Amino acid sequence: VQLQASGGGLVQAGGSLRLSCAASGLTFSTYSIGWFRQAPGKDREFVAQVTWRVGITFYADSVKGRFTISRDNVRNTVYLQMNSLKPEDTAVYYCAATLTPGAQLGSTYSYWGQGTQVTVSS
Repeated sequence: VQLQASGGGLVQAGGSLRLSCAASGLTFSTYSIGWFRQAPGKDREFVAQVTWRVGITFYADSVKGRFTISRDNVRNTVYLQMNSLKPEDTAVYYCAATLTPGAQLGSTYSYWGQGTQVTVSS
């Protein structure tokens, strides 16, 4: 199983980025996919999840209204569109797969990608 996160970079505050998570080696359509992030010196935190079946989405309060998660079950890819970025969004972003819809605890995720760095300058 492999989850490949990409799309990170350096952006100014107020800007946008789109992260991608490409999955292989698993029955993608049966897994809910989540994004987490970890800033230096801080704990990993849940960002968003899209469920496997009907694409129900969940968001952390800190990103609601700014981030949008979506999935393409044909391309086995999940996207995280990040708008109105803030310096506090700076972190390494990870995608992960779980069989539990709505899961927000990292321990409930079975597979993890390698992370992609997002840096938002003020």
